[in-house]
Amino acid sequence: MRIAITGASGNAGTALLRTLHGKLTQKPGSFQLVGISRRQPDTSREPYRGVQWHTLDVGLEQDSPRLEKALAGVDAVVHLAWQIQPNRDLKLLHRTNVTGTRNVLAAAARAGVKQVVCASSVGAYSKSGKAQRRDESWPAEGMAGSHYSRHKAEQEKILDGFAAANPGIAVARLRPALIFQEDAGAEIGRYFVGRVLARLVPAKPWLPILPLPDDLVFQAVHADDVAEAYWRVVDQRASGAFNIAAEPVLTPQELARILGARRILPIPMRLLHSVVDLTWRARLQPTDSGWVEMAAGAPIMDTGRAERVLGWQPKVSSIDAVKEIIAGMGTGKGVNPSPVLKPRRP
Repeated sequence: MRIAITGASGNAGTALLRTLHGKLTQKPGSFQLVGISRRQPDTSREPYRGVQWHTLDVGLEQDSPRLEKALAGVDAVVHLAWQIQPNRDLKLLHRTNVTGTRNVLAAAARAGVKQVVCASSVGAYSKSGKAQRRDESWPAEGMAGSHYSRHKAEQEKILDGFAAANPGIAVARLRPALIFQEDAGAEIGRYFVGRVLARLVPAKPWLPILPLPDDLVFQAVHADDVAEAYWRVVDQRASGAFNIAAEPVLTPQELARILGARRILPIPMRLLHSVVDLTWRARLQPTDSGWVEMAAGAPIMDTGRAERVLGWQPKVSSIDAVKEIIAGMGTGKGVNPSPVLKPRRP
C-alpha cells in the first residue's frame, strides 16, 4: 500500500509519520510513504526519513499537475494541509484551506486514488450548548464569526459533493478536538500567542488567579492519538465522519488545577471576546476573536463512533495533552528537521 500525506511536516502530519514508521517497524515493507508539503523538512532525520517528498502548494492551480503526479500510484491520501496564519489575509487562507482541499480531491480522482481521508475539525460544527454531547450527525455548517470554522464548513461541503460524485472512492473525515503535543509548543506559541509573548510562558506556570468565563468548556486530544485514528481509518478503509477527543472534558476548574491557580475569576465570554479582538486589532497578539467565538459555540463531541467502528481509544488524557503543550510552549520545544515545528531555540 502507498500512502500520501499532505501537510506532512506539520503538527498532525509529523505525528502521523511517527505512528506510521512504528507500524512499518512491526511489518517492514507493508506500505510506502509519500510526503507533500510547502517546505521540505530535513529528510535525513526522523520521522521524515524514508519518505518520498514532494514540495508544492496544494492551493496553487499551477501546482496541480505536480500534485497529480505526486499522487500517481497512491492507494490512500490523508489530507492534512491547512493554514491558520496570517489570519489578516483571509484570501490566502481560503486559497490554501478551501481551494487546496478541492485541488487535492480533484488530483486524487484523476490519479485513481481509492481512498481519501481528510482533516476536518470540531470547529466545523454549528453552534451548540455544552450540556449534551453531539455525535457526527450534528450539522457541520460552522460559525459565522470564525474564519477557521467557516473554512472547515466549506471543506465539509466539498467532501460531501466529492463523495457523492465518486462512489468508488472511500471518503472519510476526522473531526478532532484541539490537537496538542509537546513538540508543537513553539509552533502553537508563534501562531496563537506571538513570538514575543510566547517567550514569557514558563515551562511550569503558576497563576494565583485565573480569569476565565464559566462556560469556556472544550475538548483536547494528543497528536499521537489523532495519528492512530488516521491510521485505523486508512487500514480499515473506513468511510464517513469520526469525532476524535480525549477525556475528560476541559472546564475552567480543570484548567485551574493544571495551572496551579488557587482561584478562578469568572468573566463574561463577551468580555474575553472584546479583549482578544482589541489586542488583535492593535497587533499585540496574533489570535483573532473568532477563536473565542468558536470555543464558546463548539459542541462537546461524542466519540462513540470512532470507538465502535475503528476500535479507537485515546491513550493520553486531555489533561496530560494540555500539560504537554504548556511545557512545550514554555521551553520553545519543536522538531528540528521540520520548518513548521522548528523549536524557538536551536
